Amino acid sequence: MSGAAVLRDRALRLLPGRADWIAVRRSPRRDLLAGLTVAVVALPLALAFGVTSGLGAQAGLVTAVVAGAVAAVFGGSNLQVSGPTGAMTVVLVPVVQQFGPTGVLMVGAMAGLLLIALALARLGRYVRYLPTPVIEGFTAGIAVVIALQQVPAALGVTDAHGERVWAVAGDAVGRFVAHPRPAAVAVALGVAALMLLGARWRPGVPFSLLGVAAATVLADTAPVDLVRIGALPQGLPAPSLAFLDPGAIGVLLPSALAVAALAALESLLSATVADGMTVGERHDPDRELFGQGLANLASPLFGGIPATAAIARTAVNVRAGASSKLAALTHAVALAGIVLAAAPLVGRIPLAALAGVLLATTVRMVEVGSLWALARATRGDALVLVLTFAVTVIWDLVTAVAVGIAVAVVVALRAVARSARLEQVPLDAGDHSAEERALLDEHIVAYRLDGPLFFAAAHNFLLELSEVADVRVVILRMSRVSTIDATGAHVLGDAIRRLRGRGIAVLLSGVTPGHDQVLSALGVAEELRGEGLVFPDTPAAIRYAREIALAAA
Repeated sequence: MSGAAVLRDRALRLLPGRADWIAVRRSPRRDLLAGLTVAVVALPLALAFGVTSGLGAQAGLVTAVVAGAVAAVFGGSNLQVSGPTGAMTVVLVPVVQQFGPTGVLMVGAMAGLLLIALALARLGRYVRYLPTPVIEGFTAGIAVVIALQQVPAALGVTDAHGERVWAVAGDAVGRFVAHPRPAAVAVALGVAALMLLGARWRPGVPFSLLGVAAATVLADTAPVDLVRIGALPQGLPAPSLAFLDPGAIGVLLPSALAVAALAALESLLSATVADGMTVGERHDPDRELFGQGLANLASPLFGGIPATAAIARTAVNVRAGASSKLAALTHAVALAGIVLAAAPLVGRIPLAALAGVLLATTVRMVEVGSLWALARATRGDALVLVLTFAVTVIWDLVTAVAVGIAVAVVVALRAVARSARLEQVPLDAGDHSAEERALLDEHIVAYRLDGPLFFAAAHNFLLELSEVADVRVVILRMSRVSTIDATGAHVLGDAIRRLRGRGIAVLLSGVTPGHDQVLSALGVAEELRGEGLVFPDTPAAIRYAREIALAAA
C-alpha cells in the first residue's frame, strides 16, 4: 500500500463513525441535561480565560462555542468537554505580548495542523508514558501561574507590567499599595470563598455563576469602583482568514509547537481521567488529537484562542451523567445561545469577579495529598516534581515538561543501570557449589550478567570485568541479560578484546536470539564464534573451558 493510501486510510478511521451515533441514541435526555449543566459552569470560566489570555472575554466565549462543538463531534472521547483553559492561557500570554492578537490566531491554526499530523502519525498512545511526577508538578505549577495572573484584576489594577507573570503580579501589588482599591479585592475574595465553601455544602450548585451574578448586581447598585468586561457583540463574528501571514510561520513555529504539545498533553490526560471516572468508556487517543486539531483550526477563523480539553468541565460532564458526545455539543450550543441573547448582561460582569472564579479554580486544581505522597515516594520522584513545578512558575510550561521528562529519564536510567549486575556465580548448594570450587581451582571463573546491558550500565560492566585476575578462562553467562543496546554490545566486545589481550580465554553461553542479532550486527564476538567459543548453555561452556585449562596447565 502506498504512503498516500495509508494516510487516506488513517484519516478515514479518524472521522466519526456509526458507534458515535449509537452512543448518542442511548440516553439523549440525560446528555442534554448534562450539557446544560456544563454550560452553566463553563460560562464564567470561558469569560475569565478569555480575559486572562489577553484577547478579551469575547475570544473566550467564541472558543468555548466553536472549538467546543468541533472537538465534541470529531474527538475521540464521548465525555470530553473542550474550550479555553488556564494552562493554555499560561502559554498564550507571552505570545500576545510579543506578536499581538493576530499572532495568537496564527499560532492556533498552526497548532491545529500539528495536532492533525500527530493524529495521522498515531502518536497519541505515547502520552500514557508521561511520568506522574511531571504531570503533578506542572499541574501544581499551572495553578500557581493562573493565580498570579489574577492578581492584577483581583487588586483592581489595569496597568501592571512585567516580562514574567510573577513580575506582573509583583508590579500590580506595588501599584495597589500606592493606590488601594478595596472593592476589587473584596469581590474577588468573596466570589472565591463562595465557590470553595459552597462546593463543600452543595457540590451540585453552580456557585461560580451565582458569585459572578451577585458581583454584577453589586457593581450595578452600589457606588463601588470596579472594572467591567465591556461591551460584547451579540453573536459570533463572521469567519475570516485575515490573520494568515505565511511570512510569520518561521517566527511563530516555536509557539505553535508549544501550544500543540500542551493541547495534546492536556486533552489526552483529561480523556484518561474521564475514562477512570466511568465503567466501560475508553477514548481513542489519535481521534482525540484529530478532533483537537480541527477545533484549533476552526477557532481562529472566528477570533477564538487555542483550545484544549478541560479537565474540570469534563469532570462536571461525567458527574452530570453524560454518556455521549451530545452532552459536550449541547454545552457549546447553550453557550452560543447565551452569546446571542445575553451579551449586554455579560459585558457588565466585573473583572474582579472572574479573577475570584479562577482563584477558586486554582485551589481545586492542587491535590495536596497526591503531591505529598509523591514527594515522599522516592528522592527521584521528589526531584522531578519540584523541578517541574519550579520551572513552570519561573519560566514556562513547555520548558517545564521538557525538563521534567529529561530528569525523569535520567533518574529512571540510573535506577535501571543499578539493577544491571556482573557477578561471579554464587557458590551455594543450589548453584553446584562443588563444581564451582573445582572450576576456581582450575583457574576458570564464570560470571553471570543480570539485567539490562545498555549505555547507562555498560561503563561499570567494563570496569568490573577488566579487574578479573589470576584466571585462564572466563565464561560469560548471558542468559539473564534482559536487554542490550549498541553501547552495551560495543563495551562487551571491548571487554572481550581486553581479556583476550591479557591471554585469558573468553567463552559466551546462553546468548538469546534477540541479543545475538545485536551482537552480530555490530560485529561483536564474531571472532569467538569463528573459533567455536560461543555455546548454547553453560554446561557445554564449562566442559570446553576445562579442556582449555588442562591444555594450558
